[in-house]
Amino acid sequence: MSVSKKELEFNKNDDAMRMKLSELKTKFAKVELGGGKKKIDKHHSKGKLTARERIDLLLDKDAESIEIGAFAGDGMYKEYGGCPGAGVVIKIGYVKGRQCIVVANDATVKAGAWFPITGKKNLRAQEISIENKLPIIYLVDSAGVFLPLQDEIFPDKEHFGRIFRNNAVMSSMGIPQIAAVMGSCVAGGAYLPIMSDEALIVNKTGSIFLAGSYLVKAAIGEDIDNETLGGATTHTEISGVCDYNCEDDESCLKTIRDLVDKLGHTPNAGFDRKEAEMPKDPVKNIYGILPRDRAKPYQTKDIIKCLVDNSEFTEYKANYGKSLITCYARIDGWSVGIVANQRELVKSGKGEMQFGGVIYSDSADKAARFIMNCNQKNIPLVFLQDVSGFMVGSKSEHGGIIKDGAKMVNAMSNCTVPKFTVIMGNSYGAGNYAMCGKAYDPRLICSWPTAELAVMSGASAAKTLLQIEVASLKAKGEEITDERRDELYNKIKSRYDEQTSPYYAASRLWVDAIIDPAETREWLSMGIEMANNAPAEKPYNVGVIQT
Repeated sequence: MSVSKKELEFNKNDDAMRMKLSELKTKFAKVELGGGKKKIDKHHSKGKLTARERIDLLLDKDAESIEIGAFAGDGMYKEYGGCPGAGVVIKIGYVKGRQCIVVANDATVKAGAWFPITGKKNLRAQEISIENKLPIIYLVDSAGVFLPLQDEIFPDKEHFGRIFRNNAVMSSMGIPQIAAVMGSCVAGGAYLPIMSDEALIVNKTGSIFLAGSYLVKAAIGEDIDNETLGGATTHTEISGVCDYNCEDDESCLKTIRDLVDKLGHTPNAGFDRKEAEMPKDPVKNIYGILPRDRAKPYQTKDIIKCLVDNSEFTEYKANYGKSLITCYARIDGWSVGIVANQRELVKSGKGEMQFGGVIYSDSADKAARFIMNCNQKNIPLVFLQDVSGFMVGSKSEHGGIIKDGAKMVNAMSNCTVPKFTVIMGNSYGAGNYAMCGKAYDPRLICSWPTAELAVMSGASAAKTLLQIEVASLKAKGEEITDERRDELYNKIKSRYDEQTSPYYAASRLWVDAIIDPAETREWLSMGIEMANNAPAEKPYNVGVIQT
């Protein structure tokens, strides 16, 4: 039986996606090792579990969980030997059936020291907790600030001190915070567990002090060992700093589970949920639908059918502003509003062809209206990005593309319902902004391995930068041959392509994670569940919008 051209293309796309997923799996396996096998063995020799082992024991077995920022720090700080996972593991999961966010220092990475990206990742965990009123559990095992980079982590607004400010603010908001000191907790870092609601400490391995024994000796001449200075017995029997003295990691984690089990509940946001149904179109069909060549068009509706319950959705303004799809659907039972870029060439209402992945005036106007409707109906929003930007040229400018784009950005920025963003492919320029990029406070933002984030594509940027480079060299009297021009172009494009990679974005926490497309439903469902903890605190108001 012969294979059709369409089936052949599907299979080639599927192969290309699976290759990218294999790369993702390989990279993640390296991140999971933290500081490496030798460091893990040394950690175990002290009677301590690793950060990931602690989280696995803490969370309910066989329950879903998602990881935040696994690739944070990827490729950064090479001169210091790197900082895998930013030296901290963060997961959203369930403890005794209660959804929580867990932050665990990875002491196999530079003794759990705080690099600048470590601070950013910890602040992201607290931001998620604050926005969603999600209980947060800190598993502390850190040597404190990484001193060679102290100027990038210590004094500024979004640096180390912001963690403790957030501890105080979260406490005032009634967000449960539990901290377990399972290793070092030194200097300014000592404030984190003690500014939490309850603090546990592991006997013989946990310690808390503003200055260790060596510094105490140097500063005031006192001879004292670390255990007497700030160990479990000291802080549970003498200072009263900690509330629970635990014999080992296992008993500490069990105590935390018991504490979470007794937490009270608060009113939720009232997002609608029914019994979940799997899509009729298998989720993994996405692998074959998404083209391996990002310039090729495809039907975004086929992707949506693989993500939503029963593969059913109700499209809003289906025949207007066709370069964006707006529709109501359910994902794992949750009611959602979806805003997605349409990559297929489409005809506008005036019969003109519109490029795929480009936002036109009519599309922006439709999206703004849809977003306002979702806020009116208390329906969470999901943005599926594969966007090249807004349409340019005299016709678009005269038609008011800036005004309509601003309308969409305004409506999206002022949302009181939670927003979730999935970057499927391109995420270029102002399109990233309008489709709820990181700057617009999505509750979670993830990308597929096929994503690219940049002001423009590598090819477009390289051509622009090449013109500037060639003009500069010619001004200096250099003759530019075709070979020299190609060499410059390839060099510029290679550098730019590296910066558009989803791993580059994930290392800097521009996205929370790079995920297998087949995991998208799970991510969105867990995200909406956590957002349901936090009712809107103000009415929806878009302010001034030009019409």
